[in-house]
Amino acid sequence: MGKEKTILLCEADMSRLIEMAWEDRTPFDAIEQNFGLSEPQVISLMRKELKRGSFNLWRKRVTGRATKHVALRSKLVTRAYCSTQYKQR
Repeated sequence: MGKEKTILLCEADMSRLIEMAWEDRTPFDAIEQNFGLSEPQVISLMRKELKRGSFNLWRKRVTGRATKHVALRSKLVTRAYCSTQYKQR
């Protein structure tokens, strides 16, 4: 096994990364682009940061989900989030 790269994130960045990991339409590629963490690194981080039951639910939810993996997504999807997700109200 190789050495695991240590990534130090501030609390706000850690919170955002976990939020992105939970979001159905945010692919792991977008997380890697924003935070420099590969899918296995995100999985490792989620394992450390979440309670065991929460981690198990998350893994079950994202495993094989087409929207979390760009290669499995429809070519018609060109964004990482819902168009109404971040609108100011």
